[in-house]
Amino acid sequence: MLKAVQMSGAPQLVLDGPQRRAALATAVEPYELPSPATWQPRYVAALVVLDTLAAVLTGAVVLRLGAQGTAGDLLAVCAGLVLLWPALLGITGTYSQRLIGTGSDEFRKVGQAAVMLLAAAGFASYAAQVYPSRSIVVFGVPALAVVSLLMRVGARRSLRLLRARGRCLKRVVVVGRGGAVLGLVDRLGRERFAGLEVVGTCVTEGDQTRVGQVTGLPVGGLGDVVTMAQRLGADSVAVTSASETAAEYLRTLSWQLEGTRMELLVAPGLVEVAGPRLHIRPFEGLPLLSVEQPRFEGWRRVVKGLVDRSLALVALVVLSPVFLALSLAVALSSPGPVLYRQERIGINGRRFTMLKFRSMVVDADVRLAALQAANESDGLLFKMRSDPRVTPVGRWLRRLSLDELPQLLNVLNGSMALVGPRPPLPAEVARYDSSVSRRLLVKPGLTGLWQISGRSDLPWEEAVRLDLRYVENWTLALDIQIIWKTASAVLRSRGAY
Repeated sequence: MLKAVQMSGAPQLVLDGPQRRAALATAVEPYELPSPATWQPRYVAALVVLDTLAAVLTGAVVLRLGAQGTAGDLLAVCAGLVLLWPALLGITGTYSQRLIGTGSDEFRKVGQAAVMLLAAAGFASYAAQVYPSRSIVVFGVPALAVVSLLMRVGARRSLRLLRARGRCLKRVVVVGRGGAVLGLVDRLGRERFAGLEVVGTCVTEGDQTRVGQVTGLPVGGLGDVVTMAQRLGADSVAVTSASETAAEYLRTLSWQLEGTRMELLVAPGLVEVAGPRLHIRPFEGLPLLSVEQPRFEGWRRVVKGLVDRSLALVALVVLSPVFLALSLAVALSSPGPVLYRQERIGINGRRFTMLKFRSMVVDADVRLAALQAANESDGLLFKMRSDPRVTPVGRWLRRLSLDELPQLLNVLNGSMALVGPRPPLPAEVARYDSSVSRRLLVKPGLTGLWQISGRSDLPWEEAVRLDLRYVENWTLALDIQIIWKTASAVLRSRGAY
C-alpha cells in the first residue's frame, strides 16, 4: 500500500507492502525535482580547452626563449605538444566523469601524463636527434604540467562555488539501515562540495517512517532502489554499511543497475580511514579491503618535524615587523602583558605552555565562571560570539587569527606542529573518552582541518571527527593542502570570534 506521512510542507511518501514497486512506478511526485545533471560534458569540454590553452602558452614560451633548432622545427614540436598533451590526458583518464571535481586522482593522472610526455620527448631527443625536444624536456613538460594543474585547481574552485549554490550536483539515492542513511544524508548536506544531492532514500521497513520524517525525502524499501532511482532521475546510488546491504545484496544491486548508467557508491563503515591506508588485497581470488595501521613515528615524522621547525623559523624572521606592530597594538590597547600564556596538553599527554597575543582583559580567566551560562558550545569548549572579556584590538586579532602567531615559537621548540589537532586544555582532556584521546597521538597544530572547516562554528562532534580524521590519515601532502587552505579560511574570517 502507499502511505502518506504528513511533513512540514508537502506530504512525505512512505511505501510499504507488496504493491510497493507498482506504487513507486506510478506515484505522483511530492515535489518538483530538478532535471538530471547535464553539466559534466560541458565541464569536461572546458577542461580540454584549458589543457589545450596550457599547451599553447607553454609552447609560446618555449618559442620565445629561442631554444636550439630552426624556427620551423621549434614550431613543429610546439604544435605537436598542443595536439599530444590533451590526448595523453585523455589516455590517462583525467577527463573521466568519475574523477572530475573531487579527490586527488585527477591531479595524480595529470602527473602520469606528464611522465609519459617526458618519456616520449626524451626518446625523440635521443633517438631521432630532434634537438628542440630537449628544451621541452628541460622546461616545457614540467611547466606544462604545473600550468595544467593550476588551471584545474581553478576549475575545481569554480565548480565548488557552483555546487554551493545548488548547481552541478549528482543526484543520489541513499540505501541502508535508518541510522546510517540519516548520517550519510546529513554529511552530504553539509559537505556540498562533494557534489552529491540526496533525492531519495531506501531503508529497512521499520525505519521508513522515521527516515521520511527526518529527511523530508521520498522513502522506499531495500527492494525498491532501481525503481526509485529511475523515477527520481538519480545519477548514483550510495549504499551504507549494514548487514542488510552485505555482499549478496550489493552483488544483486550491481546487476540491477547494469545498463542504467547509474553509478554505485558504497560508503564503508571506515568513514574516517582513507587515502594510502586502504588497499585491495587479493587472497586466492578473494579481494579483501586491507586497512593499514596508522603510523605515528618513523622517517615521515622526522621530516615533518624538520619542515615544521624550518618553516616556523623562516616565518618568525619574515614576520618580525608584524610581531613588533602587533605587540605595540596589544600593549597600547589595554593594561597587561603582550603575550598570553596558557597550559595546554600536547603529544602523549605532555603539558606545555602555549603562547598567544593577549586578546582579552588580564582577569579573563577569573571572569569565565560568571559567563558559563552564556556558553554557546555544545561540547567541552567555551564559545561566546560577543564575549565581553575580549578587547577591541583582541577582537580584530581573533578575526584574522593573528593572536595565534606566537605559537610559531611553540612550533620552533617542538611542542606544537604547523598542522595538527587543536591543542586542548587540561580540563577538556580530563573528560575525554578513549576515542577522543586519540587526538593526543600527534602534536597539536597551529592550524588543522578544524581551522579550514569552520573554526568556532563547528559543533563539538564535528571538530573531534576532523581531528581524528587527521590523526588517522596524516600525510605530508595533507599538511601542504591544509596550510594552503588556511590562508583562505583566515581571510574569510568565518567562525572566528
